[in-house]
Amino acid sequence: MTTKINLLAVSLFLPVFIFAQNVIPEPAQYRPVKGEFILTIAENKALETNNVLPARVIQRIAPDCTVGSDEAYRLEITPDSVFIQSTTVTGAFRGEETLKQLLRSGKGTTSACVINDAPRYSWRGFMLDESRHFFGKEKVKQLLDIMASLRLNVFHWHLTDEPGWRIEIKKYPLLTKVGSKGNYHDPSAPAAFYTQEDIKDIVAYAAARHIMIVPEFDMPGHATAACRAYPELSGGGEGRWKDFTFHPCKEETFRFISDVLDELITLFPSPYIHIGGDEVHFGNQEWFTDPQIQQFIKDKQLMNETGLEQYFVRRVADIIAAKGKTMIGWDEIVDAGVSPDKAVVMWWRHDRRYQLLKALESGYRVIMTPRRPMYGDFVQYSTHNVGRYWDGYNPIEDVFSFPRSIEHLFKGYESQIMGMQYSLWTERVADVKRFDFMVFPRLVAAAEAAWTPAVRKDYSRFMRRLPFFLHWLDTKNIYYFDPFAPERRPEPTAPEKEDVLQNG
Repeated sequence: MTTKINLLAVSLFLPVFIFAQNVIPEPAQYRPVKGEFILTIAENKALETNNVLPARVIQRIAPDCTVGSDEAYRLEITPDSVFIQSTTVTGAFRGEETLKQLLRSGKGTTSACVINDAPRYSWRGFMLDESRHFFGKEKVKQLLDIMASLRLNVFHWHLTDEPGWRIEIKKYPLLTKVGSKGNYHDPSAPAAFYTQEDIKDIVAYAAARHIMIVPEFDMPGHATAACRAYPELSGGGEGRWKDFTFHPCKEETFRFISDVLDELITLFPSPYIHIGGDEVHFGNQEWFTDPQIQQFIKDKQLMNETGLEQYFVRRVADIIAAKGKTMIGWDEIVDAGVSPDKAVVMWWRHDRRYQLLKALESGYRVIMTPRRPMYGDFVQYSTHNVGRYWDGYNPIEDVFSFPRSIEHLFKGYESQIMGMQYSLWTERVADVKRFDFMVFPRLVAAAEAAWTPAVRKDYSRFMRRLPFFLHWLDTKNIYYFDPFAPERRPEPTAPEKEDVLQNG
């Protein structure tokens, strides 16, 4: 069976430690053989203009293939043909993306070789916050193309938060008429959101690249945009945290949540729904004084306002489970007492390693995305001025080496580690140029960290391969940070509004 893919370039290998020099992430096994596979001029033209794969590239998908997991593949390149073997269409697609990289820089020529490959982690993600600043469908599609090349497989889409609600919900039109106006640095910015048709288009686009999209519907905190649209749902908050939380006791709140989830589930086939669940204390001041809330705490024997927050999370977990989905939440949910059968934990607070250990000891599956080094809003180079610091910053070396420094924490719990994720919060990322600069090439390093077996990872080899990938990003007009010539691409400007989390 043949498939349709874009092809372009070459591969080399080093005799000391043999590896596919032009491939990122580095494959688990690479063995060179004699000869080269060379596309004809006509084949190259067909590939570039029509995206048609030559008949000499043969794909075999069969359950009896002995290539490992669903995403594993075997790629064999001879002077005459290319063979891609996998147990699944997804595995074959991963092999196709590796082949594209091998052929890219050589304009249709690659050394003959045999690659046997499979991912280290099943969750290899990127999170984009579009509540604070909105980037739009074409940018998201470009991102998905690059993610596919890097064999990343999860796009975690942060669509609701304080500045703006970014997804059409037909039952609640004010979410977009009112809630989608504004962004982090300009509350009067025009409404910006994705229609449900936009969402369907993007979800299908991602699925064709074997990428799962997981939506995030933030609650009970970070709900300002929703409460701005429907004030009756607000749980209060003071100052800049006004309307920060949903009202935690009203049945009307939970009907709203259930209704929104119903529409999200029809749009996103992912088995997961992310609910946030973090930083509720920023804006729950009225919980301490509101008579209805205080009576509810007493009636439900919830002890205090933290107990009420945890009750909220447990109830939402039950709603999501009843709809056949699994809840994901930030690591605060570990303390809520949700059954591990109903929830997955995203560990983000790098300074609270005990929270990671607590999640694992409690039986939760965990996705690792600690602020350091996996948050893209942190500064990435010593001369840069815009972005977050927290006892340091997030250079590409630290992203690449993760999770080596914390592997001892999950020793014995490896089966509960689903994987890892690079996350971009956009308080100080207001345009595409700065978006690119903060994402690339750190996302490239994250992709290798998540895919390549630990024993194969080597930073010096990664840096020798990186220029080939950066050259491809050049063809897409990506304004990436260049770690080989840091002054060549100046740091883009950012909005002047202070980020309250600037220094942790």
